[in-house]
Amino acid sequence: MSESPDFLGQLDPDDPKQASQQIANKLRAAILTRRLAPGDKLPSQPELATRYGVARETVKRALDLLRAERLIVSRQGSGVFVRAQTQRAVELRPHVEAAFERPHVTIDFAGFSGETLRDALAETLDKVRVGRLAPETIAVRILICDMTAPMALPTRADAQTDDPAVRERAERITRRAVDAIIDQVTELGDLGLIRSATVEVRLHRASPQFKLYILNNEEVFYGFSPVTERTVSIKGEPMAIYDLMGKDVPLFHYAVTDDDTSHGTQFVEASHQWFDSVWSTIAYRYDA
Repeated sequence: MSESPDFLGQLDPDDPKQASQQIANKLRAAILTRRLAPGDKLPSQPELATRYGVARETVKRALDLLRAERLIVSRQGSGVFVRAQTQRAVELRPHVEAAFERPHVTIDFAGFSGETLRDALAETLDKVRVGRLAPETIAVRILICDMTAPMALPTRADAQTDDPAVRERAERITRRAVDAIIDQVTELGDLGLIRSATVEVRLHRASPQFKLYILNNEEVFYGFSPVTERTVSIKGEPMAIYDLMGKDVPLFHYAVTDDDTSHGTQFVEASHQWFDSVWSTIAYRYDA
């Protein structure tokens, strides 16, 4: 958001509360009523200072109050955003789009199928095609499970044993998602819209338990994948399987801040280290 919206109102000169508290209250109300939604960028400190007729230090104190309440998060070089504490997958899109405002975009994903990433990228890549977003480079790395090898999950619910037919179904779902991401991203490079557009995919044999998104090495979305029993059609017949919850998994948001010791900064660093460790050791090439 590039300007201070009208719903943020003005300060009340008759209110005994300090100006910083009044500003914090107005911003908090906008966040809790979702006029400022998860992922939205707040007006800049100069914009807020102008709106409320106060010094930037007063605005800074107001933002510090909201940051302590974990309602907002600062991103280095980008500004202040409404924190996405328990985002669902469909709400990943605004953060992916914000990542594409940088000249060099990196996205690392680890999980089961990549369906959520495919869906989150689709709308953003459309905006690149029509020139509304114009990064110079895009580099995507995807770590997914090799469903050609026996896995603990997904599996038959009755015998809790490995079933190649169950894995073949999972592999089809995974391939559809991953191949779509490869096609969508590399097309931008083929059309000359992006100087460099790459997607690397590697497989591993660890059973999926969570999903992880790392955006520009500055933000992480992390969600556990609970095991759920459901009935699916395999070779035309219904079968009860233990599967992993995917699209409805709540995602928890962590972001790098100016404080190197903050929980968010450390979580992003640890996530990146974990991803690189798997990528460079037990993972191997995916054949499209």
